[in-house]
Amino acid sequence: MLIDGDNAQAGLLAQMLVEAGRHGQVTLRRIYGDWTTANMNSWKDTLNFHAFQPIQQFRYTIGKNATDSAMIIDAMDVLHSGVVDGFCLVSSDSDYTRLATRIRETGIFVMGIGEKKTPKPFVNACDVFVYTENLIAEKKNAQQKKSNVEKTKKNKDGKEELDPMPILTQAFEMAVQEDGWARLDGMGNALYQLDPGFDPRTYGHKQLSRMITKLKDRFETRTQENNGFTLFYVKIKE
Repeated sequence: MLIDGDNAQAGLLAQMLVEAGRHGQVTLRRIYGDWTTANMNSWKDTLNFHAFQPIQQFRYTIGKNATDSAMIIDAMDVLHSGVVDGFCLVSSDSDYTRLATRIRETGIFVMGIGEKKTPKPFVNACDVFVYTENLIAEKKNAQQKKSNVEKTKKNKDGKEELDPMPILTQAFEMAVQEDGWARLDGMGNALYQLDPGFDPRTYGHKQLSRMITKLKDRFETRTQENNGFTLFYVKIKE
């Protein structure tokens, strides 16, 4: 995931990670911009939380965006290194149109994220494009305002205990299929993408499956036999 910090919203970083996570594991995470300017301050807390690497690019000339060039050069270096199977380009700038088409010419998947004002050539150059306005709507409708931060609640003994629902909900959204069900192993992979330190034992359960089963008021479950293996499926109750 390569983000043009001058043309993206820091407050949607968690939602953008969820969208990208639906298509693969986000291993390389970089944000580009001139970090000496005030408009990049909004990124500083959230990029550390989500383990993004800030890339400094000074503005050598007023009116010229050097961030575009730095991000394009890095993207081509990553492409030729052969270490990734797909790219997520976050920007509303048409300057990335040729970059997207060049990557796709190699058979590599390209996802774009940007505002609805994004020029159509860039949108059409991607395999998938997600509008941030849709992410904003989802964020407003979600009960959990602050993504990937676990609230606490009191148990019957008056002690605070962690609420796993915020991160479980995000993981489900990343793994859910067209029929509204998500495979449990897919949810498990998504959980470790969101938080590498996730452990069911933190919430008092030895396994993720037992944890989900315990939350029967929030999740519906079913199993399916496949070539001698039992697949576990999960669905969030309305």
